[in-house]
Amino acid sequence: MIKRILSSLVILLFCVTVSAQQQVYELRTYELEFFTKADVLHNYFEQALIPALNRQGIATVGAFEEAGERLPRKLYLLIPFDNIQAFADSKDLLAKDQKYLKDADDYLKTSPELIPFRIVSTDLISAASGFPELVKPANDATFFELRIYESYNEDALRRKVKMFNDSEFKIFDDVGLPMVFFGANIAGSQMPCLTYLLAFKDEAARASGWAKFGPHPEWQRILKLEEYANTVSDITRVFLKPLSYSQL
Repeated sequence: MIKRILSSLVILLFCVTVSAQQQVYELRTYELEFFTKADVLHNYFEQALIPALNRQGIATVGAFEEAGERLPRKLYLLIPFDNIQAFADSKDLLAKDQKYLKDADDYLKTSPELIPFRIVSTDLISAASGFPELVKPANDATFFELRIYESYNEDALRRKVKMFNDSEFKIFDDVGLPMVFFGANIAGSQMPCLTYLLAFKDEAARASGWAKFGPHPEWQRILKLEEYANTVSDITRVFLKPLSYSQL
C-alpha cells in the first residue's frame, strides 16, 4: 500500500513538473482610443518592451494590428514564455531592468490624456501536447489569422483539444494551414476556450488552405465521431498583419 501511494505521488509530481514546463503565451490586446495617435505606444513596444523581453530570453515577440478598417482599432502583442514561472517573473525582471526603465521613460510618463489606448486585455494560453512550442512563420508571411474556439463547458474544451492533438494538426499540415501557436486558455474573457494563430503569405494562400480542409478525408472521418460532438459553441476570427517591428 505504501509503495502504491509513493508511486502515485511520484506520478503526480512528474505530471505537475511537465505541466509547469509547457510554453505559455500571453496574448495582449490594446484597444485604441479614437482620434489619438499611437506613436508613443509603438515606440514603447519597439524600443523598450520588446528589447527588454528579448533580454529575458524571449526571442520572438509578435506585434500585430488588425487587417482592414474595423473600429475601434486594436494592437496585439504575442509573448511566448518557456513556462508559467517565466510569465510570473517577467514583470519583476522589467522593474529591475535599468535599460528598460530608461528606454520606456517617455511611455511611462505619458499624461493620461495622451495615452493612446482605452483598455488592455490579456489572454493567457497554455500550449497543447500536440503543438508544444511556438513555430516562427516563414519570412514571407504577411497575413495572419487568429482563431478562438469557445466551448460550452470544460469537458467540451478537453475533447476539442484532444481532437486537435489526435488528428487536426496533421490535417492542417496536409492542407497548407501553417500554425504559429496553439493552446487552451488558462485565463481570459471567453472561457473556456482554445486559441491558435495561422500565418500565410497572403489572403489567397489562406483561402487555398481552408478550401482543402473541409473535404479532407480525415476531417470527414473525425467530424462524424460522437466523442467530438458539440465541442465548439462559438468561433472568433481576427485577421492580422505584422507591424514593422514584429519578430514573427
